[in-house]
Amino acid sequence: MKRADAGVAGVARVVRGAHIGRIAIAVLTLALVVSIVLASGIGPTAIAPSLTMRIVLAHLTSGTQGVDAAAHGWTASQDAVVWLIRLPRVLLAGIVGAALAMVGVALQAVTANRLADPHLLGVSAGATFGAVFATLFLGAIFGPFTLSLLAFAGAAFATLAVIALAHRQGRLERDRLLLSGIAVSFVMLAGANLLLYLGDQRAASSVLFWTLGGLGLARWDMLAIPAGIVLMGGVVLMGRRRELNALMTGDLAAVTLGVNVPRVRAEVFLIGALVTGVMVAVSGAIGFVGLVTPHACRPVVGAEHGRLLPVSALLGAVLLIWGDVLARTLIAPEDLPIGVVTALVGGGCFVALLRVRG
Repeated sequence: MKRADAGVAGVARVVRGAHIGRIAIAVLTLALVVSIVLASGIGPTAIAPSLTMRIVLAHLTSGTQGVDAAAHGWTASQDAVVWLIRLPRVLLAGIVGAALAMVGVALQAVTANRLADPHLLGVSAGATFGAVFATLFLGAIFGPFTLSLLAFAGAAFATLAVIALAHRQGRLERDRLLLSGIAVSFVMLAGANLLLYLGDQRAASSVLFWTLGGLGLARWDMLAIPAGIVLMGGVVLMGRRRELNALMTGDLAAVTLGVNVPRVRAEVFLIGALVTGVMVAVSGAIGFVGLVTPHACRPVVGAEHGRLLPVSALLGAVLLIWGDVLARTLIAPEDLPIGVVTALVGGGCFVALLRVRG
């Protein structure tokens, strides 16, 4: 009788969790759309949300004909600010935020460590090293994919180094993982500074961009690659949601459930390195999004990755969009590096979560 009651209670929890997950996805999707519209109108030149929506809809429905701003009732400068400057930046912020949040969820699962994220594990620093190397010494040797390829190579190298350092007697030790990530991060950032010293001294601003992060370079023609990578990474990770659920309980429990732990872990680390590398190539290194977002979502939707991954992606997109709004308005007309904003806000939120959850 007790077993039957426990089974019924377990099914009820699953159904309730799925229901809450659907509600959270619907609410966050609406919040994402509203955030895109509002954020596209915020700046030194304020534009009303209704006008922002009209400009965007006009461009979406105009096809190849273009938009005659005067005929629609707004100025050419308003049209350019919304369509050419702010909207690509807002969309890039959403893409990067979703990517970092998903990678943070996946890394925390395969390492069974709630403090894992691309920034703390040295993956972002490795991607930064690759991007700096490409900027200073390679130029566009591989065409428009040069930065992404080199950032991915740096992220993959850093990931392999962290895994190798964290392994002991054939087992991945969680206590060594973060220490290894911090060590590799310091080495990679030191390497990036060394490249700057040996390379063109006029490239200091570029290195500062990769180190602190920024979305000011966003353009329509650069959104396709990160958007495609995020979509691909999300599909792969959602396909591994059951394995990620099992890995959260530890390697031994995952093996008893039939999970090929080394293969799944290698796949997730590879996807994490690829997604992080591409994001760093277009936005620089941005920390704390992948760390804080999963912690904020788990109390609401639980730890089941079929719900946690999409909810974290949506929340990460919303958070980074508004983080970018702060970055470009706090000291307007100058832009703060968005990595500084996410570190300040994310660090404060993480401290608050620690205090609330004990």
